[in-house]
Order: sequence, then structure tokens, then C-alpha cells
Amino acid sequence: MNKTAAAQAKVESWDPLWNQLRREAEEVSAAEPALGGFLYASILSHSRFEDAVVHRLAQRLQHAALDVGLIHKTFHEILDQDPTLGEEFRADAMAWIQRDPACDRLIEPLVYFKGYHALQTHRIGHRLWNAGRTDFALYLQSLVSRFLQVDIHPAARLGRSIMIDHATGIVIGETAVVGNNCSLLHNVTLGGSGNEHGDRHPKIGCGVMIGAGAKILGNIRVGDCARIAAGSVVLKDVPDRRTVAGVPARDIGENTCPEPALTMDQFVPGEDVHLGEDEL
Repeated sequence: MNKTAAAQAKVESWDPLWNQLRREAEEVSAAEPALGGFLYASILSHSRFEDAVVHRLAQRLQHAALDVGLIHKTFHEILDQDPTLGEEFRADAMAWIQRDPACDRLIEPLVYFKGYHALQTHRIGHRLWNAGRTDFALYLQSLVSRFLQVDIHPAARLGRSIMIDHATGIVIGETAVVGNNCSLLHNVTLGGSGNEHGDRHPKIGCGVMIGAGAKILGNIRVGDCARIAAGSVVLKDVPDRRTVAGVPARDIGENTCPEPALTMDQFVPGEDVHLGEDEL
């Protein structure tokens, strides 16, 4: 290899995200020696971020009925067939860093957060579904539901840079669509409104913030940068950049910020919130 080619290879191998993750793993291993073997197997023994993600997912989903090596092999096959999957792994990890005030390090979503694990497993399962391997995809869905308490149908279409915070109780139906840069909190349902067949689940735009416990039901559209207040039940379309709240949800005004999913702004304007000290 000549000097030019060697220099190019060195540049291509430089990966700030991966290097940062390795530094964090080394720091944790030094501070917590009991976790050293686990972190070596999960991160430090691998050569790239994508391989570490695949390994961690296979660990989380291992089950006596299906050899963990087969899960690992299948996940790598899908990753090799579609390199854009790695880009989605990375965009989602950065979403946690940028939006979750409890997340200060890259190691946290990769190693600890089941929302991240469930989301990346869905991304692999979605590709299996589209490739006609529907039973393997459905089996992965059942494992994620059992071990991580997140139930996302493999046919559902999810964009990039998604954050599913806490994640317990998330349900996303077969024909649901979620746009880029959305944030969902725990116990969110994107479900149907009956036993109808065909296209029956919500279509969520980009930059949408969906609060904890919200239920969005039926083949309705939630517009870009909309905000769904915690505990709301949404049964009809929501325009772009509007806030809805209540049961059933009603439009209560324009957002107080332009990108609620990115700032995680859950403030709902109204006379009963944010009372001053003289009113308490």
C-alpha cells in the first residue's frame, strides 16, 4: 500500500462516535472492574459501532428456543446487505444524547436503554419483513415484547433519529408510520380503532413529541412538529405545529416551541398549569 492509500485508509477508519464510545467503555471498565468482561465483550472486542450494536441486541434477546449465535449471524447478514442500517443506529444513539437530560454518554443507550435496543431490533426486523422473512421478523417482535415490554410490528415504518424514552408499554401497529426526529415517551400507543383490515394505524409526521401514556388511534395524521400531551387520546387529525391534549384530545393552541421533539418541551399552556407562588 502506497503512502496516499495508507493515509486514505487512516482517514476512512477515523470514527469519532466509535472512538468516543470506546473511551467511555474503557473509563467504566477502570472505574468498575466487575463490568470489565461485559464491556470488553459488548464494545471493546469489536472494530466498529455497528458490530457492537448487533452484539448487544443479540445478548438482550437470547432465549433457549433460539440460539444466540443464529440471532447474531442473522443480524450481521441484514447489516451487510443494507449499510444504511448502521446510519440509523447512529442517528438514534445521537437522539438520546441530544434530547434525554439523563443521558450524558454514548455508552448509555447502547448498553443500558431498552428503548434503544427495541428500536434497533425493529429496524432489523423491518428489513426481514420486507425481504419476505416474516416469521423470523414476528419472532423477533415477540422476543422484544417479552424481554423489553415494547411491541412494534415489523411492518411499521419508522424514520431516523427516533427516541423512545423509558419505552415500557410502547405499542406501534402494523400500518403505522413515524417520521424522522420524533420523540415518544413510555406507554404510547399508535393503534387501530377497531377490527378493520388494511391501512388502519396513525401516520406521525416529522419532529412530533408524544407524551407519556398518549393513545393515537386509527388511520389519522399527526402533522409535523405537533405535540401530543401526556395521557391524551387522539382520534382525529392534528395539524402541523399544534398542541393537543385531553380525552378525547382537542386542539389547545400553537406549540410554545418550534421543535418540541428535539427540546422535549412538554409544557401545555392553560390556566391550570405553571401556577405562581401566590396562587398555590
